Amino acid sequence: MMRTQFVPERTGRKSADIILVCLIILLTGMGLGILFSASYYRASSVFGNPYYFIYRQCIWAGLGTAAACALSRISLAFLNRITPYILCLSLLLMALCFVPGIAPQIMGAHRWIIIFGYSIQPSEFAKIALVLYLARMLHKKQERLGDFLNTFLPLVFVVGGLGVLTFAQNDFSTAVFLLFLGVCLFFIADIKILYIGGLTLLAALGGAALLMTKSHRLARIMSFLHPGADPAGADYQILAATAALLTGGVWGTGIGQGTRKLGGLPEAHSDFIFAVLAEELGFLGVAAVMGLFVLFACKGYMIARGCAGSRYGFYLAFGVTTCVFTQALINMAVVAGLVPATGITLPFFSSGGSSLFVTLLLCGLLVNLSRSDGLAGAAYD
Repeated sequence: MMRTQFVPERTGRKSADIILVCLIILLTGMGLGILFSASYYRASSVFGNPYYFIYRQCIWAGLGTAAACALSRISLAFLNRITPYILCLSLLLMALCFVPGIAPQIMGAHRWIIIFGYSIQPSEFAKIALVLYLARMLHKKQERLGDFLNTFLPLVFVVGGLGVLTFAQNDFSTAVFLLFLGVCLFFIADIKILYIGGLTLLAALGGAALLMTKSHRLARIMSFLHPGADPAGADYQILAATAALLTGGVWGTGIGQGTRKLGGLPEAHSDFIFAVLAEELGFLGVAAVMGLFVLFACKGYMIARGCAGSRYGFYLAFGVTTCVFTQALINMAVVAGLVPATGITLPFFSSGGSSLFVTLLLCGLLVNLSRSDGLAGAAYD
């Protein structure tokens, strides 16, 4: 008989990867420290409380740590069984973004819902729901991945559905990221390259057309193609971020000593927090943080490789690692001016409770998999 209760796995498990755990703790601690430095001025001037952002972030860090610890011990077989319910819950939260009174419109977007005075961004939870669902279905239909009508197309509908709901919230960047995450998992699952190529082409054509529907999206592309053409407008954020990067030099100005965050750098506590980090910690600090993310990715993909005996564990570890690592790469690339500006946050660092909470949940899953690699695939059926 199928068990439906929460069941911690105790047998056949080895110890968690201590290096991975230390990386998670170090990145979380550094993120909170940099966030306080980046946000205290804005918090003081807007809310009259320099601890406004860091206080809320610490609450989410505590909740996320507790949830990650629980998720690191949960039975993966149980998690596999409840994945459809997790996906349905994610879709429900996404739909609530369009309910008046629950979902306020902020800067022209309906990305958040308010619960007990705290804002939640459902599209962040869609990332973990998508990874869980695709890992489950790619494992379940491993022998039928070449079936376009009954296997590939339903999976595309789920990925596309989450993408469409996210786009409807005026969150183009996250919608594209969800599609990217889906394509990565399709590719690693050895789905026919013809199917993946067709999906990628359709997504690229659709994305290009949708870029034209909002003037600010087109402005970001033009700003990237012609940097400096509109220094007081579309180029302002990138130019300010570049200035912060250059100001830091090798050693940085010191924690708390940066000046660009004092009104000169928009979203210094959120999307562009990496610029504050670069100014205050310098090249050495940037190299250290990038090194930590690279080491995180190496550990994650090594865990995925160790789970090769179970395709479910392999897909899950690969999806979790790709989700966290590519977000970090995209955010850093934006600040450096290597890609057009997006709304993708820097994991562990950017202000945003939902982002930090989901990042820690993903880390909890990865720690769980580091303890269970090598288990037979039947353990997840």
